[in-house]
Amino acid sequence: MVLILVVILIIAGASLLLSMEKWNNVSSDDRNDIVFEERNHTYGAYQIRRDYNKRVTFILAGMMLFTLAVFGVKLILDHKSNDTALDNVKLDVTQLDLTPPVDPKDPPPPPPPPPPPVVETIKFTPPVIKDDAVEDEPPPPQEKVAETNVGTTTQEGTGEDVSVPSDAGTGPVEEKAPEIFTVVEQMPEFPGGAQEMMKYIQKNVHYPEIEKEANISGKCFIKFVVETDGSISNVEVLKGVAGGPGCDKEAVRVVKSMPKWNIGKQNGRPVRVYFNVPIIFRLQ
Repeated sequence: MVLILVVILIIAGASLLLSMEKWNNVSSDDRNDIVFEERNHTYGAYQIRRDYNKRVTFILAGMMLFTLAVFGVKLILDHKSNDTALDNVKLDVTQLDLTPPVDPKDPPPPPPPPPPPVVETIKFTPPVIKDDAVEDEPPPPQEKVAETNVGTTTQEGTGEDVSVPSDAGTGPVEEKAPEIFTVVEQMPEFPGGAQEMMKYIQKNVHYPEIEKEANISGKCFIKFVVETDGSISNVEVLKGVAGGPGCDKEAVRVVKSMPKWNIGKQNGRPVRVYFNVPIIFRLQ
């Protein structure tokens, strides 16, 4: 009996608390029905209290949707700008022939110079000690040796005066620089071919901000040498972008940063080869 009474009291207290909570809530429908009972429900305060929760929910939802829309637009613009930066650079891998044209009116090249005069020499035979041996070739007389030069063989001279500089053989001998070819049997190649070179340039070229803001575009021709070990050297601008020195500097920087190429060969041996690459800077 006592337990039942306690349960009844608990239920009554909970109901009372709920009623008080509803009464303290100004937007509660139960409170509004009691306060505005037998009154004009079209009165502004009744409409405001009844629609308060809906309006608050609508405002919060609108703010969240607006925030998401702003972030979404920003992400789309950033992604589009990155794609545009890569599309701004186009590569034309057309190989230019730098060999000067031959004019049929030009005079023929001069004939090669005549061979140098031959100096008369007498073969020097070192003495060899032999027992009971007969010399095959007697040594020349001392007067003949004094008049001519001593060499490894005996030969007749042409009679021309051959003067030897006094300082000949005393200075350092300069080695001739290896020849740089324009066209060879096996041309040098970027690792993976022209398509991989195009991808490398598009990935590493950055459009200069000054030229980009000034809406400057054009084609830059870069000339360089592929060495016998595949490295890049002698990078220079053949023809730059008009009014855009920043584009020329950027093109030179990217070409210098290239990895080693597959070397060029002539007659089966590695040689130095000129190569040129035109790079297009174009704003989309």
